Amino acid sequence: MTIEIKAPTFPESVADGVVATWHKKPGEAVSRDELLVDIETDKVVLEVVAPADGALEKVLKEEGDTVLSEEVLAVFAEGAGGTAPAPEKAAEAPASGADEEDGSAEDEGELLLSPSARKMIQENNLDPARIKGTGKGGRITKEDVVNHLDNAKANAPTPADSPKSETPAPAMPAIDVGSGGRPEKRVAMTRLRASIARRLVAAQQNAAMLTTFNEVNMKPIMDLRKQYKDMFEKKHDGIRLGFMSFFVKAACEALKRFPAVNASIDGNDIVYHGYQDVGVAVSSD
Repeated sequence: MTIEIKAPTFPESVADGVVATWHKKPGEAVSRDELLVDIETDKVVLEVVAPADGALEKVLKEEGDTVLSEEVLAVFAEGAGGTAPAPEKAAEAPASGADEEDGSAEDEGELLLSPSARKMIQENNLDPARIKGTGKGGRITKEDVVNHLDNAKANAPTPADSPKSETPAPAMPAIDVGSGGRPEKRVAMTRLRASIARRLVAAQQNAAMLTTFNEVNMKPIMDLRKQYKDMFEKKHDGIRLGFMSFFVKAACEALKRFPAVNASIDGNDIVYHGYQDVGVAVSSD
């Protein structure tokens, strides 16, 4: 029985997504609820799991392709036997009792990994069985992977402690050096990073970024405050004299000298009062 593997239903604010990573290949055996593919949107990474035991028959959307909501990604054959790769650890015999100290290793498919944690594990070539999950139900989160990397760096031997080897170090891979003399590497932005960059550029173009500075000589005000602050504090039961009262006084004097245009209603007419207090009757009709 063949089943169509479709993309999840995207939220209303998400138009489409991109196929990030296929975790299974066509013909490979898959267990029920095992992760098949990650769909990356502008806001979140969505996981698509296997609906039943079987194998992928055909992949219709490759990595990097844009998909819409409920679009068919692949064809899944339920109950079909696939070629499951044999685990490498099972083929090797344990050389010492170190494996007993680490505990029984679980298969990656049986561990609960968040999408961000799985991506970091793949980028750093880590063994998920050695990472302790602190999430819900033992799920390994991104913070668990970061803590594991920090502990590995802290426990790593320093160059002074490590024994010197006569074997020459392998040559470093060639990296393109830009015009500034620094190594450069170009990688495609993810949907999430592209969305953040687009919003930042829009905010910079649309927001009014303006700062105005007006210099005022505050020396007379500071001298006046210093002269009367003790008397003011004693008269008003410990309330200290600040600068806000001077600002309010200055604003009141400015409004007296330059009154704002105001209006009043006289019956059916609106009377506008100008700077010279000359009333002008304007009919509301």
